[in-house]
Amino acid sequence: MKDGLTTIVVGVDGSQASLNAFAWAAGLARREHARLVLVYVEQLANPAYWTGVGITGAREAAEAYADELRLDATRYLDPIGVPWEVVHISGDPARGIESAAEQAGADCVVVGRSRHGRVTRTLIADAARPVVVVP
Repeated sequence: MKDGLTTIVVGVDGSQASLNAFAWAAGLARREHARLVLVYVEQLANPAYWTGVGITGAREAAEAYADELRLDATRYLDPIGVPWEVVHISGDPARGIESAAEQAGADCVVVGRSRHGRVTRTLIADAARPVVVVP
């Protein structure tokens, strides 16, 4: 049985704050010899989903971002020996990240500090595991 962290979930959305969280979580995963689960939650509250035409474009953009995330993980995590996976889901970001953490059996969740903070506050209030907020 391993002592320490085995699985770390990090919320990513392409923002600078989430890139900082990804970098910090990657370093932690490397040091702990832990698996890193990158969670991208496609927000359905996006105004692009309000029209039929917008749905297709928004869905394609989300898929393109998830593909880019996989490439970045391959480029940055494989060379340092961090096992990883990308989880791409739709819905509320805080609930999606916590749900993915539950399914992965995560020891902690890492997120970037956002300007508005709703996702971070919700995660901290409702999470069943430690939440690390990276500036």
